[in-house]
Amino acid sequence: MKKALVAMSGGVDSTAALLIMRRAGYEADGVMMRLLLDAKESEQDAQNAAKKLGAKLFILDLAEEFKRMVVDEFAQEYINCRTPNPCVLCNMRLKFGVLADYAKENGYDCFVTGHYARVEKDGDGYFLKKAADLKKDQSYMLYGLRRELLSFLRFPLGELTKEEARKELMEQGFNNAAKKDSQDICFVPDGDYAGFIKNYTGRTFEPGDFCDREGNVLGKHKGMIHYTIGQRKGLGLALPEPMYVIELDKEHNRVVLSANEGLFQKTLIADRVNLLACDKIDDGTKLLAKARYSMKEQPARVYNLDNGKVLVEFEQPQRAITPGQSVVFYDGEIVVGGGQII
Repeated sequence: MKKALVAMSGGVDSTAALLIMRRAGYEADGVMMRLLLDAKESEQDAQNAAKKLGAKLFILDLAEEFKRMVVDEFAQEYINCRTPNPCVLCNMRLKFGVLADYAKENGYDCFVTGHYARVEKDGDGYFLKKAADLKKDQSYMLYGLRRELLSFLRFPLGELTKEEARKELMEQGFNNAAKKDSQDICFVPDGDYAGFIKNYTGRTFEPGDFCDREGNVLGKHKGMIHYTIGQRKGLGLALPEPMYVIELDKEHNRVVLSANEGLFQKTLIADRVNLLACDKIDDGTKLLAKARYSMKEQPARVYNLDNGKVLVEFEQPQRAITPGQSVVFYDGEIVVGGGQII
C-alpha cells in the first residue's frame, strides 16, 4: 500500500484531503506545523480528524523556523515600505520545504495538501495547473514551489469546489465540517499589521508628510508602516476628492497620494523568479500575468533583465501594482512561474 503524508491545519480543506487519500487506498497520515502558541483548538481539530480516520498525526514544532523564515522577513519588508505576502513564503519554505522533506525522509510516496490546485503529468514533465473551481483557485500562492517536487505532490481538492469538500466531511460526521476559513494572516489575526510590527520589532516609526505628485504637502502621516499602495481608507485627511496611496518614499519619509488614475501602470520588475514549466522564458514571450491574488490574469510580455530579474509589460495598465507582492505567469491553465515585485 502506498503511503501519503497530508499537511493538516485542523480546517475543512486539509481534513477533506486526508479523507480523500484514505478513501483512495493510501495509508495516509497527517502532519501539522506548530507555529503559534494559541493554536490548541486547531491542533485538537486535526487530532480528532486523524483519529476518526485511523491515521497518525505528527506535530512538528516549527515556531523558531516560522519566525526566522517568514515573520522576520514579513516585518522587514514592511519596514522597507513593501507589502509582503507571508503565505507565499510559508508555502515555499515550510509547507513545501520542511514538511515535504519530512515526508520524503520518512518513506512516504507523496506529500499532500488541501490547496485548490492541480499537478498533472504531461509527457516527461509535471505541471502545476489552476484548480477546476476557478473561484477557489490557489495556484497563485504556489508558484514558489521547487520544480523537482511537483511529481511528489498531490492536491486531491483540485477537482472539487469548496462546497463539495465541506459536504464530504458533513456526510462523514466530522466535527469541523462547518469550520470557517481563516481570512487574516495567522500571526496577525486582528489585521493590525502596523501594531504587530511595532510590538515585534520594538521600533517606532516617525510621522511625515502626505504629498501629491507635485510635492505639495497635504497633511501628516503617522508612520510609513501604516500604508500600502492603493490604500484610500484610514488616511485621516479631509480632501476635496478621493485620494489613494501611489508611492511610499522611504528616503524622504513621504506618502505620495493621487487620484485613482495615478494607480495605473503598464510595467513592473520582479526578482526571486521561480520557473515551474520551463527553464527560461524567452524575451518578449506573451503570457497571462496577475500581480496580486485577487486580480484576474492579464495579457503581458516578459523580458529578462540582469541578475535574474524580469520586466513584465502588460497590454493594458494595471491598478495598484505593489512592491513585495507576487506576479505569477500563466500559459492557459499552467503556472509558468512567478517572482516578487520590486
